Amino acid sequence: MQAYQVSGGQGIGSLKRVALTPREPGPFEVRVRIKAVSLNFRDLMVARGDYLKTSGSPVIPASDAAGQVVAVGAGVTRFKTGDRVMGAFMPNWIDGDPTPANTALAPGAATDGVLATEAIYAEHGLVAIPDSLSDEQAATLPCAAVTAWNTLFVAGQARAGQTALLLGTGGVSIWGLQLAKAAGLHAIITSSSADKLARARELGADGLINYRDTPEWQDEVLRLTHGEGAHVVLEVGGEGTLVRSVAAARMGGTIGIIGGVSGFAATPVSPLALIAGSKRLQGIFVGSRKMLEDVTRLVHTARIAPVIDRVYGFDEAPAAFEHLASGRHFGKIVIRVDV
Repeated sequence: MQAYQVSGGQGIGSLKRVALTPREPGPFEVRVRIKAVSLNFRDLMVARGDYLKTSGSPVIPASDAAGQVVAVGAGVTRFKTGDRVMGAFMPNWIDGDPTPANTALAPGAATDGVLATEAIYAEHGLVAIPDSLSDEQAATLPCAAVTAWNTLFVAGQARAGQTALLLGTGGVSIWGLQLAKAAGLHAIITSSSADKLARARELGADGLINYRDTPEWQDEVLRLTHGEGAHVVLEVGGEGTLVRSVAAARMGGTIGIIGGVSGFAATPVSPLALIAGSKRLQGIFVGSRKMLEDVTRLVHTARIAPVIDRVYGFDEAPAAFEHLASGRHFGKIVIRVDV
């Protein structure tokens, strides 16, 4: 089989295409012919050596893929040859609360991921793809859509009529915008690009904030919400935005911390701001297989079309990583495995 490998800590320049020997699926495993892979900021962190866990040797990157079952091992009952499937980000977190055990495995960091022509999955880590989604579209769900779903509706308990604040226009935030609007929420989104804000408006954003023109953007959030603030904040910025995200949340609101695009250094958030505002900081570590099933159901029934910035061919994988690193994308970057 064909695959890419990256050496953690050596950057995206270490991404190399290699030929590997595939293996047959063992008991309760399936072999999937990968059709499409989507990239996440995490993939850059793995390449740079900044992620929580990385391999000491070259690893196949990427966690999110869609494909077709081509072989099943003994005892497999959930899927059969020919089924279209996507893999959950954390295949052992089926439902319920996260634990050290069920979040220990996430492909593409310490263990091989899915940027390859084939991959072996445990059957319990797969979810069926509805006919309404193409392979490229389905590949965008396992990390970004689940993270947005978890932030808005599991941690944030958001309901129709409430307000969601979405930082930036990357994959998770655009998924957050689409899910929020499908569920009847008001959505405010930030960007430094007028063009990206215009595209967000086309997707239904109710409030647009250019944080370059309005550096104290938390005040604009309060103005747009008549002094109340957002019920839930999808916080992707990290050290550069967290204090403002707390200020932008309403009393009793939730700030879902999902990333650190501006860095992960310690940030002096005022305990008094949290206490007096009854605000909750919630770390969001993607989500469970059930969350993937739930968000897939909404995407299917609401006929949401995932926003894909660009689709690259398998030969163009290094260029896809470069595009992700540039930050110029709007929505998701996908690699079609067209070998």
